[in-house]
Order: sequence, then structure tokens, then C-alpha cells
Amino acid sequence: MSTLRFHAIKETFNRPVIDVQEPVRRSAIFGQNVFNDAAMRQYLTKDSFKSVQDAVENGSKIDRNIADHISTGMKEWAIAKGATHYTHWFQPLTGTTAEKHDAFFETTEDGAIEKFGGGQLVQQEPDASSFPNGGIRNTFEARGYTAWDPTSPAFIYGTTLCIPTVFVAYTGEALDNKTPLLRALQVIDKAAVDVAKYFDKNVTKINPTLGWEQEYFLIDKALAKSRPDINLTGRTLLGHASAKGQQLDDHYFGSIPKRALDYMRDLETECMLLGIPVKTRHNEVAPNQFELAPIFEETNLAVDHNSLLMDVMSKVADRHNFKVLFHEKPFAGVNGSGKHNNWSLATNTGINLLSPGSTPMKNLQFLTFFINTIKAVNEHEELLRAAIAGASNDHRLGANEAPPAIISVFIGSQLTNVLDALEKVKNGKLSPEDKTDLKLNVVGKIPEILLDNTDRNRTSPFAFTGNKFEFRAVGSTANCAKPMTVLNAIVAKQLIEFKAQVDALIKDKKMKKDDAIFNVLREYIKDSKRIRFEGDGYGEAWEKEAKKRGLSNNKTTPSALKEQVSKKTIKLYEDLGIMSKVEIEARHEIEVEEYAMHIQIEGRVLGDIARNHVIPTSIRYQNILIENVQGLKDIYGKDFKKLAGEQMRLIEAISGHIESINKDTTAMIDARKKANKIDDAEKRAFEYCDKVKPFFDDIRYHCDKLELLVDDEIWPLTKYRELLFTR
Repeated sequence: MSTLRFHAIKETFNRPVIDVQEPVRRSAIFGQNVFNDAAMRQYLTKDSFKSVQDAVENGSKIDRNIADHISTGMKEWAIAKGATHYTHWFQPLTGTTAEKHDAFFETTEDGAIEKFGGGQLVQQEPDASSFPNGGIRNTFEARGYTAWDPTSPAFIYGTTLCIPTVFVAYTGEALDNKTPLLRALQVIDKAAVDVAKYFDKNVTKINPTLGWEQEYFLIDKALAKSRPDINLTGRTLLGHASAKGQQLDDHYFGSIPKRALDYMRDLETECMLLGIPVKTRHNEVAPNQFELAPIFEETNLAVDHNSLLMDVMSKVADRHNFKVLFHEKPFAGVNGSGKHNNWSLATNTGINLLSPGSTPMKNLQFLTFFINTIKAVNEHEELLRAAIAGASNDHRLGANEAPPAIISVFIGSQLTNVLDALEKVKNGKLSPEDKTDLKLNVVGKIPEILLDNTDRNRTSPFAFTGNKFEFRAVGSTANCAKPMTVLNAIVAKQLIEFKAQVDALIKDKKMKKDDAIFNVLREYIKDSKRIRFEGDGYGEAWEKEAKKRGLSNNKTTPSALKEQVSKKTIKLYEDLGIMSKVEIEARHEIEVEEYAMHIQIEGRVLGDIARNHVIPTSIRYQNILIENVQGLKDIYGKDFKKLAGEQMRLIEAISGHIESINKDTTAMIDARKKANKIDDAEKRAFEYCDKVKPFFDDIRYHCDKLELLVDDEIWPLTKYRELLFTR
């Protein structure tokens, strides 16, 4: 029992209790380390504070002189909080966050001072030339620039003032996830306001809101370190299923284990200080799987908070001797992790546009935004699928616990009946009787039917859940900016088209506003029927039905990502001013390269484990069996076969599995070498997907069989029963 595996297990038995000090009231510390309105009022002049508010609410630019005043106040606040450094905190196209710390400290002729000016606040040149750029930056102009995003407040983590920023190339193209998102949010704000004014002239601003649900696994740090695959890929590339998994559903919503609860309490305190409004925590379906969710926020801030949260989760986990696994499918045979993105639209007048109201007019407003969203998803379902594509999420989509790769919309039977009734609305002007019937019996009763309309279809990737749409297919490792950029862009485009059509009917056909709205919505209901699906998304029947409807079923990342560079997508983004063709193509190249590299790394790790861990251990056990057989032969002579039959069968079985592993590993390496010779990034990604990745399951099969045959005392890799059930 001298293997790393048993040392790791032993270490878990001696974990010290982590003393977690929680505040009496979380409200007392919420946002304490955030340069929020309260802090700005204390440290900024009235003009400086108003300038920041105007930038947040109206998108106005901040004068450079005012920026100097803001930076001075921000520096004094940060130093008072114990900060010694500052950084422009940004989100490059690696899927993680990035930061380069600079000290406030600077020398002078007669000593030293703390310095932080407006220029340092507004813009930095971190260089960052090694971040993915998709060919946008040449070596001689590799500089990257970060620029302050005042709509997301600065915060202190540790002793560093973190300033949320965008990240752009020397030539101005976006090199991050935040920039396209901010552009999409501006576009949908204007488009939605223009439509909302049909119903309320007081609406001047609309903010898309986001509430994410972060699922994750907690694994003891020592056990995780004993597994090369977890350390290098974030998931187990092999491992036989534990006899007990999730089949009893006894972990789901159960009592949270004390060690995990201590971690959550510590994490939530950190979140309160950083202004991340986490509210819900619970056990998820798989053993050692958990979830936390916040109160809804404006989308840009929510995206920043989720990116920050994932970093904080890992750091707090280290204090508690845990490793957080965000991978969508870290363990075979049990549920993987997603990050449901709950999306809606909120007005400056305090109205959720996806929530029915108390009057028929408010309900017509709800239907307008509800139906336009469905129409947008119908028109751009392939792009939505591309927004959630990734090597890790491919393991989860359609794996009988997550939505399938086919994008569809679930709205429930009650709202289906409402849309069916609206579809029957006569073309042209409505009679007084028709209008009364619609308002009283169809539109007017929406709040009543939604009171008992709970969503029970967990197989839908995009579902309406009472007052919001829930994009369930987003993976747990994802940066929410990607799916949110797509969703807000396509809905904005749809709302722009809707307003143009309604205005045309009012002007050209002399229709009243309500008549025009009903007529356009009726056509949208007909046009988008194919995307609505209320049944089981996991079944083969749905795959066949979806194909008949003309819906895409891009099961792998390379096939899904092709839509990102289609003429339709390029036109969408360029027309809306969200991304240029150069930016779009660069992102596509980055993502297909990233996919190939993920599979390449996993292939290398799997080959290493198979040949340097599994096979040597299996041969070692096989030699023990051979010695046993030889001993029986020495004692019993020619009668030994009767006594050694089982051992001999084991020896033969082990040899067979070793042979298959070696054969498949060699073939996988050859396929990888062939893929690496392909210059075209997209073709290389397809080669890795179609020719390299299929070997993974074959190699795993034989390794997992050997795990069951080889003596538990010498098996080198920590087993599923230990990873998932050791507290």
C-alpha cells in the first residue's frame, strides 16, 4: 500500500477542520470590497460621480480630466482597504480571466509616493501578445490594450484593485469576450426600447438580465493530485464506475456534507465582499456534485461576476483542501455539470418584459417579446448551438442528463394553447368582437394560466420558465459572454424586423397599432412552429422529427462551429455592429484550434496513463499470478492445471487487454501525428474529432476492464468509489 493512491486516501482521513467565520448579517458586508455607488459617493466629487453614472446609464464618455479625479478617489479607497497593487482585469479568448499587477508605489527624487492616474485607470498596454488572436495581430504589432469598462465596478481581491476592462488589438479589433457582449447589449437596448414604446412611452432603457446556475464537483485535493488526467484535463479519462453511483438519488437535494458546507460558507462570505449576490446552494444529482446560483443581475455584471466567481471558487477550495472540477463531464456514468443561463429583459420602469401583467395591454407586451424571442431562436438555432460548443461540453450534450445538441424551445401546454389561439387571428383589421375575445379569453388570462405552469421538461435546451427563458445547454466551464452575446444579438435583430413590419402595417395598411401587432405576431407563430417541442428531447424519435423539421443536429464542436463563419452570421454581426468579419473569422480559428489542442492533450495524457501506469501495473500483477501458477505446478506436478485454471484465465485475459491497449494507443498516436500535419485549423479539428478521439473509448474500455482484474492493493489510480465518496 505504498502507491500515491493510498497515500492520498490516507491524507483525506486527517484533514483538519477549517474554522469558517461568517458575518452575523450578510447584508452588512455585501459589496464591501466593491467601488460601488456608496464608495463613490464617499471618495468622488459630485461631478466625478455623475460622470460615472452617465457612463453606466447612457454610455457617455468620461472626460480625461474627470478620469484623473476618479482614479484619485479609487486609489484612496483601495489603499484604505489595504490594496497595494492595481490591475486591469479582462477576459481574453482563453475562457479564463487575466490580470497583470502594477504597484501603486513609484519613486521620486526625494522618496516615494503612491501613484495612480486617470491614464492608468482608463487604458493600459499589458502587451499580452501570447493570448489567442486568430491571426489579427502580427508579430510587429502584437500589442494589446485594455480599456476601462465603467459599467462593471472595480473591486479588491486580496491586496489588488481589479478594474474590469475590455481587451482589444493594436488595430482595434476585439480580443476578448466582453467587447462583443457590450456591443450586443447596446444594440438590444435600443431595439427593445423602440418596441417597448408601443406599450409604454416612459421606457427609455432596457437591460437584459442574467441569472446563471453554476454546477461543479468538489474532490479532495490529494485525491485529485493522484490522478494525472484530472490535473491536466479536468476530467477522468478512464476509471470503472463505482458500484454505487447516483442511482438512488440520495445525494440530490440531500443534507450537504459538513466539509462541503464549510467550503460553501467560506465561499459565500468572499462573494458577499465582492458584491456577487449568491443566494442558493444545494447538492446536485451526482455524488460530490453541487450548485450555487445568484440573484439576477444586469447581464454584463452577471458575466463578470460568474468569471470572478470561478476564480474565487478555486482559491477558496485550495484553503479547504478541495479541487473544484468545472468540466462538463468529469466522471463517466454520472451526471455532468451545466451552467443554466436564465435570461430576461428589464425596463428602467421596473418591468420584466417576459412576465405577464395585470392588464391585456401588459400581456400583449409580454407576448410581443415572448414570441419575438422564439422567432429569433428559430431563425438562428445553429448559431445558438455554436455558442455553447466546446470539447468538454460535447461529452454532456445529449448524454441523458443534459439537453441534446438539437436546439428547441419548450413553453408548456398552456402557452402553446395561447399561441394556437393567436394563430387563428384573422388577417387584417380585427372586428370589435374578435378584439374583445382576444383580450378577455386569450391575452387577458395569461397570468392565470401561468400561476400553475411549472416547467417539468428537463430535456429542453431552451425553455420558458414562468418569467424568463432558461438556456440550459450552456456548459459549466463556459464564459457566459459567448451565449449571451448570441442571444441578445439575435433577439435584437428580430425586434428591429418586428418594429419595421408593424410600422409598415400601421403606415401602409392604415391598421391600428394592436391590429398590426397581432397580425405580425400571428405570422411569427406560424414561422417558428418547428422550433417548439414539448416532448422527450433524449429519444431517437425526436432526432428523426427534428430532421424532418429542418433543425440542425451538430453533435460535435467542429461541425457546430461552422455556423460561426457562415454568410448569415457574418451579415448578422456586421449589420448590428457587434463584430467585423475579421473578428468573427479570428474567433472561429481560435476555437477550432482550441478544440484540436484539447483533444491532443487528452490523447497524450491517456496514452501516458495507459502505457506508464496501467500496463506496468497489470504486468506486475500478471507476474504474481504466473509465480502462483508456477508454485502450484512445482507442488502438484501435472495436476496443477485443475487448481490453477482461474489464474491462467486471468493471465490470458490480462494479456488480451494489454495487447488491445498497446494496439489502440499506437494507432491513436499515428492518427494524432497525421492530424498535426494538417495546416488548416478547421480541417485539423475535424481530423482530431473523427480520427483521433474515437480511440479514447476503446483504450478506456480495456483499461477499465484491467481495473477490475488487477489486485486493488497495487492499482495506481484513485478509483471512482474513492474520488466520489471519500469525504
